[in-house]
Parts: sequence; structure tokens; C-alpha cells
Amino acid sequence: MLTQLLIQIVDWLFSFFTMALLARVALQAARAPARNPISQFVIAVTDWAVVPARRVIPSAFGFDLPTLLLAWLTQGIFHALVFGLFVAQAILSPGSVFGIAIVAALATLRLGVYLLIAAVIISALLSWINPYAPLAPLMNAIARPFLQPLQRVIPPIGGVDLSPLVLLLALQVMLSLLVWMQRLVLPFFPL
Repeated sequence: MLTQLLIQIVDWLFSFFTMALLARVALQAARAPARNPISQFVIAVTDWAVVPARRVIPSAFGFDLPTLLLAWLTQGIFHALVFGLFVAQAILSPGSVFGIAIVAALATLRLGVYLLIAAVIISALLSWINPYAPLAPLMNAIARPFLQPLQRVIPPIGGVDLSPLVLLLALQVMLSLLVWMQRLVLPFFPL
């Protein structure tokens, strides 16, 4: 009981930092202004790790590779800790290290999907409630690349854009697949 609570707290901390790193990547991809309060918060939380990593790892293909690798590494460290706690006489064989690396990649992708779900929901709500809110352009910039292909296929019905609902459904299916794949790789991991 106490071990599960401790693992949950550590999971929240590692997941928060991973989400902040992924938010940094999303904000850079959306070309969000650095003066935005959300951007300032994300930069303040992640700068201590990203700045030194950028000195060692170059960006590639237009992606902030150091930040993405830090997000994956953060999840890798968490899952290695859980592996050490739950597996009696945990031996880090090449197979278990590879399994932890795969589970960490899947967990990072899962957290990225959660981030996208939040951006789509906030963007849709703000478009109905207050499209001129200061947060609306930022959320729209993050969600737009994923919504535009659906908006080309799904026309508005009665002036209501249903593409966010279709995207949220697809993201929920993706989350289920990611959890299934994590359990397939290392079935004893608590998710």
C-alpha cells in the first residue's frame, strides 16, 4: 500500500516533468510566443535540463531532439525504478533494458497523446465560449495540424465542427493501443 502510494507520487512527478518537456516541443512547433504565460512557465520548469542537453545533442529534422530525448529519458528512469522495485532480484540484462526503453517510449507517446487531448478539448471549448480569449490562439495552433485533415473530410453540420470529436475518439483508441502495447512488452509493470 505504501509502496504503491510512493510509486504514484513519483509517477506524478516524472509525468509532470515529461509533460512539460513535451509541451515545450509542442509550443515550439506551434511557434508560440515566448511572452505567453504558458510558454514562460514551461520554459522555467524545463530550462535547467534542456539548455545543457542542447549543448550536447543537436536538433534534427526541425525537431527539438534534445527535449524529446529528455522526455524519453525521464520516463526511462521512472520505469527503471519501478522495474527495480517490482522485480525480485532485478537484473538489468540487455532484454530488460530494451524492454524498459520500449515502455518508456510508449509512455512518452501516451503522455503526448494526453497533451494533445487537452489542447483539443480546450481549443474546442474556447471556440464555443470565448474565441477571443488570450489562450485560444495558442491552443488552436497546437490542435490545428491534427484537426485540419479531418476538417477537410468532415464538413460542419449545422455550423458545428465535429472534427474535434472524431479526433478525440481516435486519440482514445490510440491510448488504448499504447497501454496494450506497454502491457505486452512488460506485463508486470503497473500502469
